[in-house]
Amino acid sequence: MSLTLAPGTAWSDVLARVAAAAPEALTADRLRNLYAGKWHDVGTPAELRTPVDGTLLTHLAKVDAGTAAEAVRAATAAHRIWSATPLAERKARVAAAVEALALHRDLLALTLAWEIGKPWRLACADVDRALDGVRWYAEQIDRQVAGREPLPGPVSNIASWNYPMSVLVHAELVQLLAGNAVIAKTPSQGGAVCLTLAHALMVRAGLPVTLLSGSGEELSEVLVRAPEIGAVAFVGGRSNGGKVAAALLDSDKRHFIEQEGLNAWGIWDFSQWDLLAGHLRKGFEYGKQRCTAYPRFVVQRELVDAFLDVYLPVVKAVRFGHPLAVETPGDPLPELDFGPLISAAKAGELRRKVDEAIRGGAVPLHRGASSAGRFLDGQDTSAYVAPAALLAPPGRSRLMHAEPFGPVDTIIVVDTEDELLSAMNASNGALVASIAVDDEELAAKLAQDVQAFKVGINRPRSRGDRDECFGGRGASWKGAFVGGDLLVHAVTEGEPGERLYGNFPDYSSYPPDM
Repeated sequence: MSLTLAPGTAWSDVLARVAAAAPEALTADRLRNLYAGKWHDVGTPAELRTPVDGTLLTHLAKVDAGTAAEAVRAATAAHRIWSATPLAERKARVAAAVEALALHRDLLALTLAWEIGKPWRLACADVDRALDGVRWYAEQIDRQVAGREPLPGPVSNIASWNYPMSVLVHAELVQLLAGNAVIAKTPSQGGAVCLTLAHALMVRAGLPVTLLSGSGEELSEVLVRAPEIGAVAFVGGRSNGGKVAAALLDSDKRHFIEQEGLNAWGIWDFSQWDLLAGHLRKGFEYGKQRCTAYPRFVVQRELVDAFLDVYLPVVKAVRFGHPLAVETPGDPLPELDFGPLISAAKAGELRRKVDEAIRGGAVPLHRGASSAGRFLDGQDTSAYVAPAALLAPPGRSRLMHAEPFGPVDTIIVVDTEDELLSAMNASNGALVASIAVDDEELAAKLAQDVQAFKVGINRPRSRGDRDECFGGRGASWKGAFVGGDLLVHAVTEGEPGERLYGNFPDYSSYPPDM
């Protein structure tokens, strides 16, 4: 049956609603930049296209380093005022922003469906998690900032495109509660319209927020190294994260740099296959385009057949396609596991990695067909990648040591516990990992040697919400850990000589209850 766009979800309709909700933040053909409390028509226009079907959404207005420096100076002046604002007033303004965002919840979610291809359920969850999380912090913030002071300058946020609301906006609103002005760089690949609408609502609530679009190479010197910046928050890949970390080497600037790692499930002496099956299906949400996805399974040789009996039906049942396409106009939006990757270029890169691994000797256990997706007739599908599973990728393969950031799993067969741990630690540190072992005492013993910040026993781990802390081991994280009280500690100052939990050049310290 031919599919059609759900009524009211065409991009022209969505953009018209954004323009009506925040006319000050965009023009007919581009997004404006926000600094010094106002929206500005500055910057060089650059096309913003959707991975959903390749069409043009609008234009980013990319600013240069000089404009960014002007914005940092304005944010610093706003920070001095905001940091002296009574906590009760800060809470009231953040609460007003949260309620304004909540009123536009569905519109924010629709922008995410178009800009980064999130299925409706996951797009709504991204918005809801941001707002629910900030509400929790608003209830806790009096306790969390007791005896602490805001940073000496604004917090600079450089985040990836995959979770604009629940990672970036959530972090900004908590930083604001703690007494800091905030600066955010718009991700170049997606989420800009969502963030523009969100920041328009935030600045209307009287919050000192800055939103800039521009090249990372162009703006990094200012947004990372400017002496006025009080802290740098980065979420993204190891290459760009490494550049940010290198730029801070000669600085004592507060920072928290979240980078990817190859998160792994280790399966050893295990028999609870029905339990694992449920986790496997959920793991394909958003095409594994998240830092806590599990793209690696390390399996005891004696269990490979039982594992595949459970795994292959799950991967073959995964549903993907256009997030807003329905069979008839009255149908609900489709229940999909994922939509496109963030761009056709990333999709092509992932396909080449799969082909490279197979040429090198990996065994293709499953390669889904793109035609199995739910698409509109004639739709551009170049950004979509069907699920794939490869057994034993060669050591020189890029899929062996790095996160694919897409719906491609690799399976490694091992014969000893030492081999299990070695394969799970292939990326020199990860954010999360899990051990599937019937004997939980043995699982706990193995978990001690897994180089991940969080290790689940017969369950997956994630960033977590509210009071749950988050960080990484090894090369997956640099600087202060975040989440729960630690996020507030990371953007405030305590007693002189305070040693925060985190990975620093001269020490690493991990919270006891993580």
